[in-house]
Amino acid sequence: MIILGIDTSCDDTSVAIVEADKRGYQRGLAQIKFNILSSIISSQVKIHAQYGGVYPFLAKREHQKNLPVVFEKALKRAKISVKEIDFIALTVGPGLEPCLGVGVNFVKELAKELKLPIIPVNHIEAHIFANFVGNVKCQMSNVKTLLPAICLVVSGGHTQLILMKNFGEYKILGETRDDAAGECLDKVARILGLGYPGGPAIEKKSKIKNRASIYGNEGEEEFEEDKSSSHPFAVARENEVLFAHKK
Repeated sequence: MIILGIDTSCDDTSVAIVEADKRGYQRGLAQIKFNILSSIISSQVKIHAQYGGVYPFLAKREHQKNLPVVFEKALKRAKISVKEIDFIALTVGPGLEPCLGVGVNFVKELAKELKLPIIPVNHIEAHIFANFVGNVKCQMSNVKTLLPAICLVVSGGHTQLILMKNFGEYKILGETRDDAAGECLDKVARILGLGYPGGPAIEKKSKIKNRASIYGNEGEEEFEEDKSSSHPFAVARENEVLFAHKK
């Protein structure tokens, strides 16, 4: 069974083709091995860097341009024809509405042409399920020993603790009340002029011990990363930026 997966929830145009091979049954549950035949991603990081974050309608135009190309590349790398696809899995949310719409329209046309069923996928649930792909200990036959489980999701606009009672059965235990961690890092990086995406930029700067090497300011004071905190401590004062705590 061949599954085509498409995601346009934010600024990455992603297409993957997965082969699901059913190996029989154990304890009444299907034993399925997943083999990723191809996974192609077209990133828009450089395009959105000047804005310090994703510009939704610009991202939409890029998806419209890139999705057909990425789709063809995924087919070529997987060495299959479009007629061999059995199902189409599609991210339907959460995400940026203009971007999601591009994927939805593309898949609706493709599914109509090929007469294929569409599997709607929740973006956050997919992040959780990704932990089960290729992990022998996480096969369906072992589900009773794995669940219930607490899942930590830190993805872009979502920072959540989720109780996973079973596949498809969830309860949000807690989440950020305002900005998610990813949004916060992007905003901090934009204010401090560190570039986009914010997370990697802040992490890189936090590991520099000599502040003079950060922006070329004179001084011999050294700073080290604060490992006791869940977020970087930064103080912006005019053009001087100090990371973490002074020794």
